[in-house]
Amino acid sequence: MSDFKDLVGGRRSHRLYKEEELSEDDVQLILRAALYAPSGHGRRNWQFVVVEDKADLEKLADCKESGAAFLKGAALAVAVLCDPQANECWREDCSIAAVTMQYQAEDLGIGSCWVQIAERYLSDGTPAEQVVRGILDIPEQMRCLCIVGFGKKKLNLLPNEEDALKWENVHLGKF
Repeated sequence: MSDFKDLVGGRRSHRLYKEEELSEDDVQLILRAALYAPSGHGRRNWQFVVVEDKADLEKLADCKESGAAFLKGAALAVAVLCDPQANECWREDCSIAAVTMQYQAEDLGIGSCWVQIAERYLSDGTPAEQVVRGILDIPEQMRCLCIVGFGKKKLNLLPNEEDALKWENVHLGKF
């Protein structure tokens, strides 16, 4: 990307991926971006579970009723976790780290998409977090905000349209 403006405008949610692995260098850069992400009080106490095993990706794809199925085709998924007892800003910190990974992936030409896990359920009422916890052996005190799937883009989606920006949602000085 030539500049951040183009990076932000060009990042789209990609749910279809080529059947290619990501390079070790690209994975390291994506994780490095997460570890550089800002956090409340500089705590940086999020945790990341990196999943490349196809069997586990297929299991994660079924962790909730909708919105996760694309993980079956991802080359990589990263579960973003935190202990809420250690960090009252855990949701915010995890969100920032997840989005930071997505922008780094976009800069590398890698597609990504967020899967919301916290407060999501299977049709029988089972929390998606419980399913994910069982698949990835996540300790009970940890919460999983989301999983971000990554892979080589199968489609070249057009950048977001500048005309679609909702400037009417911006209020100067007062609402």
